[in-house]
Amino acid sequence: MCTMIAEKIKIEGSGKGTNGWFALDQADVSYDHPFNAPYQYALNIDFVNESLGPSARVAVELSDSAARELVRTILSALEQAEAGGHLPKK
Repeated sequence: MCTMIAEKIKIEGSGKGTNGWFALDQADVSYDHPFNAPYQYALNIDFVNESLGPSARVAVELSDSAARELVRTILSALEQAEAGGHLPKK
């Protein structure tokens, strides 16, 4: 039996919903039962702007392997951008 794991982080970015683009200021990340994905448990990410109401939300539900591959791919893209001089080096 898995207990729900939930984290919230502040972010900066944009998301596109049914009403077009909107500013994002938070991501809610959980490992729990998904609403739609065909898994018993999934990594669920909600990109939100709570001040704009419930329509300002972009949700994804990923298998654990897809979530891990997404993390690796994001880090690879950022490392390449940094190596190419497009991001400041840490």
